[in-house]
Amino acid sequence: MQGKTELAARYDHREVESRWYDFWEQKNAFHAQDVSEKEPFCIVIPPPNVTGSLHMGHALTVTIEDIMIR
Repeated sequence: MQGKTELAARYDHREVESRWYDFWEQKNAFHAQDVSEKEPFCIVIPPPNVTGSLHMGHALTVTIEDIMIR
């Protein structure tokens, strides 16, 4: 089948993230504006849960917060 690519056996963060980092640098994504007309905001990270056990819900929440900030 033409155009079929093989999926890597393991995720290689160095290969994947280096491409994204280059893309973000080209788009000037790391530049912060000194002055903005937008209203400031903050996202508060809640304290760890009482059991101290991390689970997928924590990862999902932090991922969503990260997406909102970016």
